[in-house]
Amino acid sequence: MGYKNQILVVDDSASLCDLISIQMQAISDIEIAFASSYAEAEDLLLQGIDYLCAVLDLNLPDAPNGEIIDLVQQYNIPSIILTGSIKSAIKNTVNSEFVIDYIVKRNPSDIKYLASTIKNIYNNQFVKVLAVDDSVSFCEYLVKLLGNLRYHIFTASNGEEALAVMNEHPDISLVITDYFMPKMDGLSLISEIRKYRKREEIAILGLSVQNDNELIVNLLKVGANDYMTKPFIVNEFYCRVLQNTNMIGFVRNINECATRDFLTSVYNRQSLFDMGELMYANAKRDSIDIAVAMIDADNFKSINDEYGHDAGDQVLVKISKTLKSQLRTSDIVARFGGEEFVCVTVIKNDDALTVFDRIRMAIEKIQIEVEGKVLEVSVSIGVTKDLSSSFNDMIKIADKGMFQAKEAGRNRVIEI
Repeated sequence: MGYKNQILVVDDSASLCDLISIQMQAISDIEIAFASSYAEAEDLLLQGIDYLCAVLDLNLPDAPNGEIIDLVQQYNIPSIILTGSIKSAIKNTVNSEFVIDYIVKRNPSDIKYLASTIKNIYNNQFVKVLAVDDSVSFCEYLVKLLGNLRYHIFTASNGEEALAVMNEHPDISLVITDYFMPKMDGLSLISEIRKYRKREEIAILGLSVQNDNELIVNLLKVGANDYMTKPFIVNEFYCRVLQNTNMIGFVRNINECATRDFLTSVYNRQSLFDMGELMYANAKRDSIDIAVAMIDADNFKSINDEYGHDAGDQVLVKISKTLKSQLRTSDIVARFGGEEFVCVTVIKNDDALTVFDRIRMAIEKIQIEVEGKVLEVSVSIGVTKDLSSSFNDMIKIADKGMFQAKEAGRNRVIEI
């Protein structure tokens, strides 16, 4: 899947375009194409660029009555409207499904909101949404609207199909489900989802043609986060969907911060023990074979003393990225403290010593340039497959191996 990262901004105010450019600098990967008139925008659109979205001023020198909206809509580009009056904007765009938001140009904080909205749309490309409705035409309509918000979309025609899709894609953030469906209706689907997924883990938006207060209450009680009656106002749909996926994103970020090391983004020490204990318990039941490795950056104090802590941080980040790239996603990579990392990996046909010597050699190839010099990076690794009496004991054994590697000259792996 190719991700879109270019936006089109059409506004005749140079100062406003500069302000937009400054605010957008905080969002990595975003590229901006500016046009100050309808004619310039038309030239850019003819180049065939697949824009993520467009930011449009309703009143341009050569298009004073919102004509730019019709032009951009011809290219199926979702748009955010910059306007001096919300009433005027809604009047001009009420029938446009491609208008996903309105922003009044009053002060710099409004442009901050614009940048935040664009960031959400960009991030939506990595957010999975499931639309569930037995009406093929209405499901296609939902896909069209969700596509304008740039979500990664899945569909199902009933509750049973929806559960199958969710089993295949457990990272779905939002389920939008109709109430009346064959085989398994929306109420049953929501109830089933909530048996194993909390409201803060996945959002559910219920839909129904019935504006029935009792039905709404029942949907919310069994676990829906939100509810809308069909047919709905498109802009309200956009607001509710964005609000729900943003909420899930905020919760996931909070959980990520609680489980990850801030500098390296690998798991922190608490997460290491939480997950490591589970892997250890499986290994004790003879379900899997595991190896635990203690990895320590060589001469790290000297790097900090000679080149500064920023250089030391670069070394730790590079080592952590190498560890993650060399191991499977199901393995654990954690920062144990300081310059020490612990890895827990499932060993199949691979010999633990071979696996971690490959990792050692990959780290040895890291190059970091500081003050015109290339830093030499290496690690000493102790590894064990001895289950001993606890997961903590395995870490202690691996730690002894690491110290033996240091004493033997560093940049080597020793298995105990």
